[in-house]
Amino acid sequence: MNVNVVCPHCLKVNSLEKKESYTSENCKECNESLLDTKPLVANLVILDYFISTSELPIIVDFWAPWCGPCIAMAPHFESAALAMPLQAQFLKINNDDAQTQGSKIIIVNIPAVLVFKDGKEIDRFTGARSSKQIQKWVNQYI
Repeated sequence: MNVNVVCPHCLKVNSLEKKESYTSENCKECNESLLDTKPLVANLVILDYFISTSELPIIVDFWAPWCGPCIAMAPHFESAALAMPLQAQFLKINNDDAQTQGSKIIIVNIPAVLVFKDGKEIDRFTGARSSKQIQKWVNQYI
């Protein structure tokens, strides 16, 4: 069984054999490692593209640079992303920018972490969490 994954480097879709874990997997277009799963700094256009093309769960951290809990959670979100290569795809979106772009996604409190699967939002949490808590939450949707 194959799964479509968006390359975080060149944004090309790659069809990969679905495995429990990967030791090496490179993009067929740019040849960069698909295991480099540091969260991608994105905008709403990129988010829409990931939602519509990737078959992995899309985990999105809506944050703001002035938000203390957002800053405190950032290394935990990154650590969770790095610990889960090709299990989910992690994005970060500055909520201040998203709101000025007329986002259809309503974010009341930040940090807000949303999960999208099969083209729609299926869950979210607000407030800072540790890397282990984030991983446990994401594992429900893999």
